[in-house]
Amino acid sequence: MTDPPTLYDHKPKKSQLKPPMPEETIRPPPPPPPPPPPRVMDPSKQSFARRYKFVWPVLLTVNLALGAYLFMRTKKRTPETDRGEVVDEVTAPVVTKPVAVPEKVQTPLQAPPTVHEPIPEDQQRELFKWILEEKRKLKSKDPQEKKRIDEEKAILKQYIRAKSIPTI
Repeated sequence: MTDPPTLYDHKPKKSQLKPPMPEETIRPPPPPPPPPPPRVMDPSKQSFARRYKFVWPVLLTVNLALGAYLFMRTKKRTPETDRGEVVDEVTAPVVTKPVAVPEKVQTPLQAPPTVHEPIPEDQQRELFKWILEEKRKLKSKDPQEKKRIDEEKAILKQYIRAKSIPTI
């Protein structure tokens, strides 16, 4: 019928139980520490490139534009293309001891000097007038230079007033 109450041998005694914690000692976990502030260096300690980072695009653009300008402008110039005439190179005489000359000596070929047709007198007068105007614009630095410029202007005035101009 009914069973008698059973005793539990393995049940701990009250003295063996942990005492309950008082409410005062229960604390919520501490909040996580705030993230460290971003690392800001003193401007004097930063590298040159970082301090002037706004200058680099401007510098590169100017450099590229200058390079493009020089590349497009550059062309090979020779004395023939500058003035349309052939210029003979002047070589300095070389003094050496007499040496036995072989029978066949090659001499450098030189182009004959080009002869230009004379400039008409009215064009020469216009040229002299233009030169005189340019001489009038010059500012002299000292009295000797002023005297030289005045003499050149006087010669130009004589050429302009003359009935016939000597050929150049």
